[in-house]
Amino acid sequence: MDKKDLTIIRDSEYKKLLSDLKEKVRCSQLKAAVKVNYELLDLYWNLGKEIVEKQKEYSWGDSFLKILSEDLRKEFPNMKGFSEQNLRSIRFWYQFYKDYLICLQPVSELEKVEEKIKSIPWGHNQRIMYKCKDVQEALFYVNKTIENAWSRTVLEHQIEGDLYKRLGSAVTNFDNRLPAIQSDLAKQTIKDPYNFDFLTIRDKHDERELEEALVNQITSFLLELGTGFSYIGKQVHIKVGESDFYIDLLFYHVKLHCYVVVELKTEKFKPEFAGQLNFYITAVNKNMKSDSDNQTIGILICRDKDNVVAEYSLENISQPIGISKYEINKLLKQEYKSSLPSIEEIEESIKELDSEK
Repeated sequence: MDKKDLTIIRDSEYKKLLSDLKEKVRCSQLKAAVKVNYELLDLYWNLGKEIVEKQKEYSWGDSFLKILSEDLRKEFPNMKGFSEQNLRSIRFWYQFYKDYLICLQPVSELEKVEEKIKSIPWGHNQRIMYKCKDVQEALFYVNKTIENAWSRTVLEHQIEGDLYKRLGSAVTNFDNRLPAIQSDLAKQTIKDPYNFDFLTIRDKHDERELEEALVNQITSFLLELGTGFSYIGKQVHIKVGESDFYIDLLFYHVKLHCYVVVELKTEKFKPEFAGQLNFYITAVNKNMKSDSDNQTIGILICRDKDNVVAEYSLENISQPIGISKYEINKLLKQEYKSSLPSIEEIEESIKELDSEK
């Protein structure tokens, strides 16, 4: 490589050009992948439609699918997707949505829903149609997959965690404390209950243990909280007047453009919990919030709650708060001193074993 070539490579304009071209190539590759996926799903959709209609018209049994599979694979040996089992899945996929789509008006709405269904990978579609109870639930997961670019693993986790029922079901005062647009989005960020099955923690845990366990599993915790949450810290210090206060957990939500104060309670909800969180939110608004941030919101996560008591408690609260409970189905039932036995306990066990010989 001569000096002239080195000069070009080191030139800032060349570097900028190369960076721009790389981005265009990646964008083109992504568009091509999306287009290929859409074309394949469009083929599957029409294939499913033909199978359903012809079986109904000619009363062909399931042996028809076996014959069709053999003939298609013989004609297209390098193309996957024509196994008998996959043809059954394609038929089920079309049947699952067919009646719902027929009822959609205007036609543009039908086309929009069809486009979304065909926009996510076939593996995602299979998991949605086999695991969801109805089309409304299925479309919820289709939209969330598109919105958040979920992998198949994340999608399965969200379906198994029953996100459809839990999202937006918390008791809140958002409608009365936030602008309409922010209120709707805020309500859809809060679940009830939160599923903390990813924790290994004893049954009679206290708030500090719960907090430590969640922070130690921050990746799983953020996944459970949902898209948009950025972790800032635990026991975040705020000084009000001459007094010091510590917020359990503090986050920033990139879609809501606001701080989110999370308070943890390992007992059933009490009205005074809402007052405490209200104070913390006010302190964050006065001490941390900038003019470019939206109003801070609070999430109170309790071991249990009475929804009526929670609603009454939020009636005169000035700040936007959501109240949820959490569940852990894999609690350690026995009390323990630590996760590992002490030296003394090990030595005692050895002595017991020796005495038994």
